[in-house]
Amino acid sequence: MLVSEIFNSTSLLVEQSYNLILIGPSGTGKTFIAAGLVYEAVQQGYKAYMVTMEDVINTIKMKTLMPSAMAAYNRLLKADIVAIDDIMLFPVKKEDAAGFFNLINTLHEKASLIITTNKAPTEWAKTLDDEVLASAILDRLLYHCEVIKLSGQSYRMGNRKTIFED
Repeated sequence: MLVSEIFNSTSLLVEQSYNLILIGPSGTGKTFIAAGLVYEAVQQGYKAYMVTMEDVINTIKMKTLMPSAMAAYNRLLKADIVAIDDIMLFPVKKEDAAGFFNLINTLHEKASLIITTNKAPTEWAKTLDDEVLASAILDRLLYHCEVIKLSGQSYRMGNRKTIFED
């Protein structure tokens, strides 16, 4: 499936609670595509949010302590689309992984999830340090899902600038 096809079918993505996983090395456009899809969804009147995995974990940890974190968590639960950027980039503590699973489980078939990652799903168990939990998360994400693998040179490295002359 081409990215342009996905942009043209954003409403279908939402109506069917379909997920999208964008996998590839840094600089290949994963975040750019996810942000564009969130923007398109908002333009069409959907509730859509773009958050990093770190933001999600922090919100989950703080939701019982801070009303603003609970409000942010509740916004995610009511969203039509939630894009989570840089998933599994950093190791996740067991207690945080359980909270993340609960969020994914709650959103399962109620919202479309857009995931960006530079790690193959087979590597997620190592990042979570829990094979069973990784399998449960993947089971829910991949149920209705398109996986798009991006490749190529990093845009940032290909357009790197320097202050020094050659």
